[in-house]
Amino acid sequence: MEEGVPCKTPAAKLTPPVKKSQDMHDERSKLVNEYACRVLELLGMGHRLFVPRLLATSKEDLLQADFEGALKFFRVQLPKRYRAEENARRLMEQACNIKVPTKKLKKYEKEYQTMRESQLQQEDPMDRYKRENRRLQEASMRLEQENDDLAHELVTSKIALRNDLDQAEDKADVLNKELLLTKQKLVETEEEKRKQEEETAQLKEVFRKQLEKAESEIKKTTAIIADYKQICSQLSTRLEKQQAASKDELEVVKGKVMACKHCSEIFSKEGTLKLPSLSMDNKGIETDDEKDALKKQLREMELELAQTKLQLVEAKCKIQELEHQRGALMNEIQAAKNSWFSKTLNSIKTATGTQPPQQPQQPLPPKEGST
Repeated sequence: MEEGVPCKTPAAKLTPPVKKSQDMHDERSKLVNEYACRVLELLGMGHRLFVPRLLATSKEDLLQADFEGALKFFRVQLPKRYRAEENARRLMEQACNIKVPTKKLKKYEKEYQTMRESQLQQEDPMDRYKRENRRLQEASMRLEQENDDLAHELVTSKIALRNDLDQAEDKADVLNKELLLTKQKLVETEEEKRKQEEETAQLKEVFRKQLEKAESEIKKTTAIIADYKQICSQLSTRLEKQQAASKDELEVVKGKVMACKHCSEIFSKEGTLKLPSLSMDNKGIETDDEKDALKKQLREMELELAQTKLQLVEAKCKIQELEHQRGALMNEIQAAKNSWFSKTLNSIKTATGTQPPQQPQQPLPPKEGST
């Protein structure tokens, strides 16, 4: 290791001066001697730490050996054992774990200071100054290197921080824009929600009125249908009674016709006319009169029966028409319910942007009344 020229203040970059080979050899020899003295000094100071641990770890070997064996152990076996790095490290750990009393430490410190002072007094001041100068130069170079490293690290950190700051500012701008858009959308959504609530309230009121109206119409229609059904049942009962009475009268007439000698010759048991075989004038006249009377009575009965059937058919048609109207009203009410709910739900979902609007449900076709 080369020495530098002593100077008061270290330069920024030191370059060792050019010296002769003899001087460099002398200085190198002095350095070697100095380091050797330091190593021996450390070993001399450490005998208080290492020797007790060496004796403790080698106790069994020393007790088994004689005096010559103990000397050989210290000279050959012990150095050979601690050439291995693991054993040397273990020895150092054991030596460092020894607890030395404070009084002994102060005593050792005092002895070391005394020895250093005596060495400094015996040492040449020129050598001491050179060594001190070399140490200061090394410290200066180390500090300059550390300063360069710190400056480079500072510049790198500033660049990284500036990049991070730019990214954070860009991100903050983007977030601010998104926040403004979100606030605007929120205001629009609240306004749309208010409008939808107003429309919903109006639709509810309209639906309530229509529902009340439809319910009242259904009640009226139901009452009318019940009345017509009652009328139809009465007409049916009346028709049945008239048919039974007509049948009885017809049987009576048939009985009388069959009982009459002249009539039995004109009509058969089924009520059909027979061609008369006699052509007398008096019989023909009586037969024509009776025939006309019977035909007139039969036409009256048929006319009354036809009127009764016509009334029954008209009542049934009216009932079917009312049932058809009732079914149409029910379908309209159901369609109004479905359409109102679907429109309200779709408008709310469209305003909030959660679901695309759907087509309203088509009303069901009205049921046809049973004939």
